[in-house]
Amino acid sequence: MSLEHWLAFAAASAVLLAIPGPTLLLVVSYALSHGRRIATATVAGVALGDFTAMTASMLGLGALLATSATLFTTLKWMGAAYLVYLGIKLWRAPVRSLGTEEGGEGEASAGRERPLCIFLHTYVVTALNPKGLVFFVAFLPQFLDTARPLLPQLAIFEATFLVLATLNAALYALLASAARSSIRKPNVQRWVNRTGGSFMIGAGVLAAGWRRA
Repeated sequence: MSLEHWLAFAAASAVLLAIPGPTLLLVVSYALSHGRRIATATVAGVALGDFTAMTASMLGLGALLATSATLFTTLKWMGAAYLVYLGIKLWRAPVRSLGTEEGGEGEASAGRERPLCIFLHTYVVTALNPKGLVFFVAFLPQFLDTARPLLPQLAIFEATFLVLATLNAALYALLASAARSSIRKPNVQRWVNRTGGSFMIGAGVLAAGWRRA
């Protein structure tokens, strides 16, 4: 694989990752509602989810989804329902009391979900996105050099994408948690939670309308 192939893949991946989708929306929503302490959990969920999706695509699941309408539709509705469920949870999330410092009782009330649960939520949304699985099947071959061994190229491309995806999710999480530090009034926090929850529900509705390319 030439340097030009790798640079083209890295540039295209960076642009695509910067476009907000259900995964980044979930990362931002959790950062706004729980703060920086759960950033690691959400970023780890994104990284492992993307690793699962890319590996599954390379093993043929993406191609199977592209040809099986039943399997694609099943995963699509499962993913859509899960996004709506997470949106409702965020909508109903309790808020921190005014003046409570980070880590106090109010914070515990506002972030009752454990980091492991948040990690699993983010992982499921990222890994079980059928559109993502099909996307990797269509995206990766454009950058492969068929005159050279494919396995090393796939490994390099996957590692590159995972690093970029992790950095991208971390940046979104940190920016959202920084914005959260200026949110103190319970009414404002409640508005943020409900706005994020509404977007999550909207993402679930849009996911339900996905069609195979």
